[in-house]
Amino acid sequence: MKALRAVFAATTALCAATAANAADLEVTHWWTSGGEAAAVGEFAKAFNEKTDHNWVDGAIAGGGGTARPVMVSRIIGGDPMGATQFNHGRQTEELIEAGLMRDLTDIAEAEGWKDLINPPSLLDSCTVDGRVYCVPVNIHSWQWLWLSNAAFEKAGVAVPANWDEFVAAAPKLEAAGIVPLALGQQPWQNSGLFNVLLVTLAGPEALQKVYGAKDAEVAAGPEIARVFKAAEDARRMRKGSNVQDWNQATNMVITGKAGGQIMGDWAQGEFQVAGQVAGKDYTCLPGLGVNEVISTGGDAFYFPVNDDPDTQKAQDELASLMVSPEVQVAFNLKKGSLPIRGDVDLAAANDCMKKGLEILASGNILPDVNQLNTEDTNTQLSDLFVEFFNDESISAEDAQARFVDIIAQGD
Repeated sequence: MKALRAVFAATTALCAATAANAADLEVTHWWTSGGEAAAVGEFAKAFNEKTDHNWVDGAIAGGGGTARPVMVSRIIGGDPMGATQFNHGRQTEELIEAGLMRDLTDIAEAEGWKDLINPPSLLDSCTVDGRVYCVPVNIHSWQWLWLSNAAFEKAGVAVPANWDEFVAAAPKLEAAGIVPLALGQQPWQNSGLFNVLLVTLAGPEALQKVYGAKDAEVAAGPEIARVFKAAEDARRMRKGSNVQDWNQATNMVITGKAGGQIMGDWAQGEFQVAGQVAGKDYTCLPGLGVNEVISTGGDAFYFPVNDDPDTQKAQDELASLMVSPEVQVAFNLKKGSLPIRGDVDLAAANDCMKKGLEILASGNILPDVNQLNTEDTNTQLSDLFVEFFNDESISAEDAQARFVDIIAQGD
């Protein structure tokens, strides 16, 4: 931490000396798929049209796993951007502790974010020692199974209503030349799939005990053993899913090359760009049709410290715009996520988004894994899941034993 503070001192001096055109605000993010680009374009459009400043897009391809280290390196290395995306949770703890992120409390209090943002856990994840350091922009949930209606029609089997029916339909899909489960090779996809199985099959309470309380006894128990057995089924069903990126896997479902995909609600943006209609061309099953619950993680924007007053003004105006009702609607309708405020008009939401809104209103929600685990614990789990999903010689029992060790050592 001392090293980070020392770098901060150098960064502050560098920013003061080199800020050339503060009205140009570089914004880094990892939204590069078709649906994501359309969504982030709404932020850029609003910023350019409603302020005197200019959005400079700093998209980093490869997803959060690739982008986050680049973003952190730039911030501590003296080359901070104007604003940057991270997920809600504990990914920025050290940067905040080192004083490298701007305190947004004054804006949050002036605009009443505490009363507007729902659920409260979103703003809580931006708050350290009572001070607000980020702007939540959406609610993303992982717990969705997306199914190709055309694929199941071709295979001569009814569209499944839950995970067990999906697993049972796999042989018929394979016989029709269709990959049952689309899964890309990005490490976070493996982690996400496993965690969805955990929360839907073992239940939200088990997720809280394992990741929140780091309860190794529960991690070693029969409920989690069931999850690893389901992960074995998923590993078998993904054979032939030879793609890298998550949106390529989504495209397999869109084109009927795969029966389904476990992926967050951001997949809706890809279906929308492809012109597909929820309920007609594809089916969405929140909670895998087993346990209709959604996590309330998502994306937030942080603003690295900069001494130039013009840059600070641009940062403040972007922070305010991201929370505004009009921008919240435009962005989230294209992103496939839910808005962070409940007082906006979402009449244009599709059937799947409306399901998510109903679950949110019912209170069947839970924290995102990033809000429970440190980055170190998540990295260790990610390494385990990548190895498990790519090596059939690793049994469910052996993988669970390694899982227990990681949980027992977590913080």
